[in-house]
Amino acid sequence: MIWFFIALFSAFLSAFSAIAQKKVLFKLGALEFSFLLAIVNLLLSIPFFFYLDYQSLTTVKVILLLVKSIIGVFAFLCVMLSLKNLEISNALPLLALTPGFVAIFAFLFLGEGLKYTEVVGLQLLIFGTFILESKNDGNILNPVKTFFKSKYHHYILMALLLFTISSIMDKLMLKQFKFTPIALVSFQNIFFALIFGIIYLFSSQRGKLPAVSGNKKEFAWILLISVLTFGYRYTQMVAIGMASVALVLAVKRTSVFWATIIGGKIFNEKYLLKKTIAALLILAGTILILRE
Repeated sequence: MIWFFIALFSAFLSAFSAIAQKKVLFKLGALEFSFLLAIVNLLLSIPFFFYLDYQSLTTVKVILLLVKSIIGVFAFLCVMLSLKNLEISNALPLLALTPGFVAIFAFLFLGEGLKYTEVVGLQLLIFGTFILESKNDGNILNPVKTFFKSKYHHYILMALLLFTISSIMDKLMLKQFKFTPIALVSFQNIFFALIFGIIYLFSSQRGKLPAVSGNKKEFAWILLISVLTFGYRYTQMVAIGMASVALVLAVKRTSVFWATIIGGKIFNEKYLLKKTIAALLILAGTILILRE
């Protein structure tokens, strides 16, 4: 049962990372924050580069990693844009829909069948999303209207699609191209910093960087987020080494529930009970899909 407590600790680290991101995004723009975080993540990755196998790198692997990193950059930026402008108890449960998208895409494009538990899981995801986005006016069409009209929900939808592609590429790179998790994350951090740097350089916000980097309080929060990110990724890998991937990911996904409750309380968000119930339904659907 040690793996369970390690995976649960990973979930708490992930939840507090999301809450800290929301706090920083009150002061910083999504792109500013993403760029600074990418730089700090790269700096914290430096010790790992002394233990990586560089001879195993090929041109195909580097190109594949670059493509995956570009997808990951835009997915992360979409998440930060939605997290900045939506309540954390709204945004995070929706981001937990990724396994459902992966299951559907695998069914449509990879020919993988959907098992009974996966179908039930997808139904729970849909029901939970419906409750999460419903208003208290009795109009059952409001959730649909919200997704069509709100650009920040469009960002979430785009992030889900990009994370789906990224997750499939993760499987490909870890299984067929034999990347180790540490090598994958470390090399990806290089590309993340470069890509975010290029985007920031050509953005209208590039002049704000000196002022932001000189703010010690915000920089301390970004450093904390980076440490929390490394912490939950590392503890997740440790737990996976002790138990099955499906079991670990199922426990890790509880981070959405913890972030919804704790973050919702911290930021005094409305309709928290309803959102908590919706998050539980989405979490249950995710676990049903992941267990397969």
